[in-house]
Amino acid sequence: MNLGPMEIGLILLIILLLFGATKLPNLARSVGRSARIFKSEMKEMNNENKPAAPQAQSEDFWDRPENQPRAIDNRPANPTTEVRYQPQQHNENPQAR
Repeated sequence: MNLGPMEIGLILLIILLLFGATKLPNLARSVGRSARIFKSEMKEMNNENKPAAPQAQSEDFWDRPENQPRAIDNRPANPTTEVRYQPQQHNENPQAR
């Protein structure tokens, strides 16, 4: 549907006759506010779907005790039971069963 300049002018004339010249500025203001609110709500919805940016690391991060390096005991654990490997005997002839 293509609206030419004549159709748009006719629509504007009908709107002017319906609402009158005194109510048109208020109507335009109201439509502008509604469009602005709609636009801000759409922007807010788009921002909710984006992941939050990571926070900057504070300067005292490495000074806190929970972030200090910990000493690690590198000694091997003492086993409580001795484990010995005993290979199983395999039958060379699979049809002998």
